[in-house]
Formats: sequence, C-alpha cells, structure tokens
Amino acid sequence: MKLWGGRFTKPTNELVDEYTASITFDKKLAHYDIQGSLAHVHMLASCKILSQEDAELITDGLHKVKEKIDQDDGLLTVENEDIHMNIEKLLIDEIGPVGGKLHTGRSRNDQVALDMRLYAREAIVEITNLVVEVQKALHNQAQQNIDTVLPGYTHLQRAQPILFAHHLLAYVSMFQRDVERLRDSFKRVNKSPLGAGALAGTTFPIDRELVADLLHFDGVCENSLDAVSDRDFVLEFLSNASMIAMHLSRLCEELVQWSSAEFRFVELDDAFSTGSSMMPQKKNPDVAELVRGKTGRVYGNLFGLLTTLKGLPLAYNKDMQEDKEGMFDTVDTIKGALALFAPMIDTMQVKKENMYQAVRKDFSNATDLADYLVGKQLAFREAHAVVGQIVLYCIEQNKYLLDLSLDEYHQFSTLVEEDIFEKLAPEAVVNARNVQGGTAKNRVQEQLNQSETLFRENEDWIKTYVEKIKGQS
Repeated sequence: MKLWGGRFTKPTNELVDEYTASITFDKKLAHYDIQGSLAHVHMLASCKILSQEDAELITDGLHKVKEKIDQDDGLLTVENEDIHMNIEKLLIDEIGPVGGKLHTGRSRNDQVALDMRLYAREAIVEITNLVVEVQKALHNQAQQNIDTVLPGYTHLQRAQPILFAHHLLAYVSMFQRDVERLRDSFKRVNKSPLGAGALAGTTFPIDRELVADLLHFDGVCENSLDAVSDRDFVLEFLSNASMIAMHLSRLCEELVQWSSAEFRFVELDDAFSTGSSMMPQKKNPDVAELVRGKTGRVYGNLFGLLTTLKGLPLAYNKDMQEDKEGMFDTVDTIKGALALFAPMIDTMQVKKENMYQAVRKDFSNATDLADYLVGKQLAFREAHAVVGQIVLYCIEQNKYLLDLSLDEYHQFSTLVEEDIFEKLAPEAVVNARNVQGGTAKNRVQEQLNQSETLFRENEDWIKTYVEKIKGQS
C-alpha cells in the first residue's frame, strides 16, 4: 500500500504508476533529498517535536539509506513514485515505524522545492567554474596572439583588420556576462522553502530559519504559497544556460569556418576532431558542430518549462514535475560542452600567417584611407566617395590599396602623399584604433589585464560557495 493510501479503497492502476512516477529521473536528487532530511530532523529535535532518541535513530538510518542508494540505485522503484517516497520507504525498512516521523511538519511539495534549490545552486557554482575555465583558455590564446592580425567581419564580409586577441576577448566579455548572471541568480536560488508545507505552512512549531542556516541558505521563502509553486529559479537558470549555449554556439560557428580550407585560420587538435568513414582526407570539427547543435535542446528545455508554467494556478500542481528532466538535461549538456571547450581552445593551432595574408589581400583598410583624406580636410562623405572609386579601380585592375602607386592615387586625389603606404599597413590600421575597448595592441593589453582581475574575483566567489555548500553536504 502507498504511504499516502489511507483514504483509498483500491490500488493505483499500474499504468498510472508508470505514467506519474518520477523516480526514473528524480533519483538524481537522492543526495539532496537526504541532505534536506538530515537538516529537517535536526530541527524537529531542536524544537522538541521529535525526541532526541528518535532523531538520532532517523539520522543514522538516513546515512545508511544513502550508502545503500550510492551502492545500488536499483532499490528505487516506480511503485514508490518519487525520490521522496522511495527514501522514506527505505528508511522505514531500515529503522522501523519511527522512520515515518521524518515527514512531520513537511510535505513533498516543499520537500521537492528544497531539493531542486539544493541541486540548482550546486549546478550554478559548478557551471560558473567551467565558464571561467573557458574564459581562461580564450585569454591564454589571446595572450599568445597579441600581435596576430586577421580580418574583422560584418555581414561575414571583411570589414576592418583586428587583432585575433581582440576577437577572442570579445567572447571573454560574453562569458563574463554569463558568469555575472549566474552569480546574480544564486541569491534568488539560495532561499529555503522548507516549512511551507503543502501550501499553507504547518501547525507544528518548526524553526524555518534553523533549517535554512543548517543548509547554508541566505534566508527563507517568505510566502508559503510562493515557496512551493515557484519555479522562477529554474526558469532563470534555463535562460542563463541558453545564453551560455548561444555564446558557445557562436564561437563554434566561427571555429567551423576558420578551420575550413576556405579560411585556414585555425586547426583544431586531433583530440577534438573526427574523421570520415568514407573520405580518408577529412578532419571534421565535430565537437564544435555538436556543441552548436545541442544549443537547440537547451532552448527547448527553457521553452518547454515556460509553456508548462504559464497556466498553472497556485499552489503546487503535478504539472510541475516537468521541471526536472529539462533542468537535469540542460545541466548535463552545458557542463559537457564547457568541459570540452576549454581544452579544445587551449590546444587550437592558430595559423597566423594565413590570417595576415588574408588581411593584405582585401580592402579592410579602406576606412583608414577615407579617414586619412578627412585628416587632409576633405569632408567625410567626399572622402567616402573617392575611396569607393579607388576600390572600384583596384577591383578592375586586380589590385589592392597597398599595390597602387602614388601616381595611381593621384588620379583620384592629390591629397594622398607617400605616407599613405605606412598608414594602410595592417599593423598601423589596427593600432590606429587606440580608443578604450579598441583593437590597438595597448588597448587589447588593457583588456587582458582587466580580464585577469575579473577571473580572480570570479574564482574567489566560486571558492566561497564551494566551501559553503559542500562543507555541509
């Protein structure tokens, strides 16, 4: 008979058991469920709701149940529906009827909300750490390529020369925003819902703050209805994860392009590439492609939960069981991608000469020619038109701006002097953009230095919370 089956006259249909059970996926919460139960029983004893003898027996039993589950999660059955009822049943089997006292003053509704918060906050810390590792890999490549020039693109057309380090640091900035969003979301996750009961609290004189302290939460969810029905913290995590996936995907797209024969800007290490079953010459950027592809499933998990929650009345509804599989899948997907990404970037070979030759064989220095003419007091719109004519002439003559003679320039403007060839050199074009956040070498070095400071701050935050949430588990 079910632990909750007192008012029922017949057993649940087997199909209903299979359809409604969540143990096949929420067994991932076993560690967190026991963690929360240990804090709960400690509080019940502290508030004299349970005797010290019963509390010690239950505590010892929970530790034994944890050991058994760690050794064999086959003990968890569909018949007992979910991780909460499975653990309670195993506890009763272990220590007898006194195990049933564990559920005093709580409901599965506040219990599952607690478990998901414990799981989410640990995932946030772990993923933050992995994002920082990717940032550091990009930073290392940027440091090694502080003098590497490549074409910068808009509309996937060559636009202006930039430093490769500058390009990589753009992704460091993107991932820094991801870190900041994760860190900020942590404070909304780190509230304890335990004590909200099914929806209205409990008649027992519990101490919610004590449980929150024992589990190292920053406080409690103030409204009991909201405590059991809130999944905003899951949605926020899924949203943040979607942006991480999007940033990874954008970089993956560039890695796929850059590693092609058409670009030949980078080569991914053999350890992060695969071959073809038919074509022996192939070296495919499959890791980058798959990370790009998995972005869709991360988005899908977000959209799925948004849709599930949009029509739910207060408080708890069985629909909310659908928060878990998408959350677990997203955590695993993002952690897997980030763990691969750092070493893939670290081992990436940069084809510096190919990048440089690409810059010398395009018109990405055309803006600098226009700026040069503006410096000679020609109005920008006139300078723009003159340079457009010069570019057209170059295309017709199969030449580039640095290939022209001074006499050829004078056909379009006598304002051009011998120093133009120095001004249009790729290095000069890059270093001319000497504004804060620009691609000039000294400005890129500033960004590198600033990134190191951010890494230290992020690592300090990670260390603080690893010690905090791991120390009490």
